[in-house]
Amino acid sequence: MSTAVYLSEPGIVSPLGATLTANAEALFAGKRQLMLDQDLYPGRRVRVGRASAELLPVPESLREFDCRNNQLLLTALQSLLPVISELKTNTASARIGVVIGSSTSGISAGEQAIAQQLQNGERPKAFNYRQQEIGTPALFVARYLELNGPALTISTACTSSTQAFISARALIEADLCDAVVVGGADSLCQLTIQGFSALESYSENFCQPFAQSRDGINIGEGAIVFILGKSPTPYRLLGAGASSDAHHISAPHPEGVGAEQAIHAALADAGLSAEAIDYVNLHGTATPKNDEMEAAVMHRVFGGELPCSSTKSLTGHMLGAAGAMEVAACLLALKQQQLPVQTAPMPYDPVLPALNLVTVPSQATLNTVMSTNYAFGGSNVALILQRA
Repeated sequence: MSTAVYLSEPGIVSPLGATLTANAEALFAGKRQLMLDQDLYPGRRVRVGRASAELLPVPESLREFDCRNNQLLLTALQSLLPVISELKTNTASARIGVVIGSSTSGISAGEQAIAQQLQNGERPKAFNYRQQEIGTPALFVARYLELNGPALTISTACTSSTQAFISARALIEADLCDAVVVGGADSLCQLTIQGFSALESYSENFCQPFAQSRDGINIGEGAIVFILGKSPTPYRLLGAGASSDAHHISAPHPEGVGAEQAIHAALADAGLSAEAIDYVNLHGTATPKNDEMEAAVMHRVFGGELPCSSTKSLTGHMLGAAGAMEVAACLLALKQQQLPVQTAPMPYDPVLPALNLVTVPSQATLNTVMSTNYAFGGSNVALILQRA
């Protein structure tokens, strides 16, 4: 069994709001926050989960990192600053790491710079290539917080921020860090919207995970950050499992071989049987292939009675931040003893194995919960949280 590590409550900015309370209220009421946008896809309106909160500006001393992605991170970090300040008084800054998952970083800043160059022949003077580098979100956080420990950005598409938890725990287990700032951030940009549209995986309607009429995702954005460490909190990261089946560049393995391996690895890591899990936050993208694979895997491992839900129906698919958002949903479920709600499929796809989807506000006795994420290239991750 792995080293005992614990999670703080998160700092969060998402389409559901910029406070933990706002996000909890929306998650447990099934309040969807997906809006129409006409700027991300020329000539077409697309439905997205936009973080509408006012974001803090990047400090002048860190202007080379100035982009929406890092503004999301900066804003999410604010509620953790007292915890981090206390941590720094008792821990050398070289022993505090940063691991952030992201699949877009500041690509939108690069898109805007290229558009201006095409229009008038030169990029904005404020543009710095570092704004869009995939590897810079963790470096930005480390510089902002004046931390000198390892700073890693993980980019494995839709498992980026769940892989971040595995890497963060590994730093603690290897005795390289005593604590790690961990989470994920992704921001809306034309690249992802148009890319998923080219794959015929973007829905023009509200996404409907596991519905008979499902036809693709809506993309969302946000930043969610936690402190992972050895000091006990009410929430323990009890188990983690990952696999890479490399079945296809964008399609999941049709039988979900890698997904099931990751779930069983997390259960083994936690020393638990499937019967010990009280709730699963599903990947649930609303694409035909993902939901078909995932429903089959869930039914094989857990049967058809375990409460589960896909909160992407509320936030959109937050890509590199999705895993961290769904870990936050699991932590809030443990805190408030309520089940995160997804919008009801209309109707549920009868071809899929039956799942016990949570579609109405529900109380529950929750001690141990799981979050699952799957990504392009066959990257699969499952995390288990437990009330400590």
